[in-house]
Amino acid sequence: MQHPTSRRFAARSRGFTLIEIMVVVVILGILAAVVVPRIMDRPDDARIAKARQDVRALQSALELYRLDNYQYPSSQQGLEALVSEPSGDPPARNWKPGGYINSLPTDPWGNPYQYVNPGEYGDYDVYSFGADGRDGGEGINADIGNWNIE
Repeated sequence: MQHPTSRRFAARSRGFTLIEIMVVVVILGILAAVVVPRIMDRPDDARIAKARQDVRALQSALELYRLDNYQYPSSQQGLEALVSEPSGDPPARNWKPGGYINSLPTDPWGNPYQYVNPGEYGDYDVYSFGADGRDGGEGINADIGNWNIE
């Protein structure tokens, strides 16, 4: 013979009520409405951070190039001068065998980084056009260059 309290416990533990399930679904919906928009913005932030890091790495390689060759590569020689020995003016008198970087990165949107010497903002400009691949823009479409990275 079962004890009366064990019968009540057995009756209560059979499952969840519809109201309990609805409360859980509503709570999950509210959490999703708050969290998902924040997560969805992160890929753009990550791409911008990667572009800034790539520009810093290219700057470092350009500085090493200048230390060995006494000047930066020309716009015509471009960033390729960091990977393979350039021809033309200015000559790379002490170009380091093996180069200054292994390969040229593309920006996070798949476009090549831009290089101009002399630059508009300094001795040279290294930059990405941003997500839209065009000059100028705002937000994720803004240019990311050695003059505006933190």
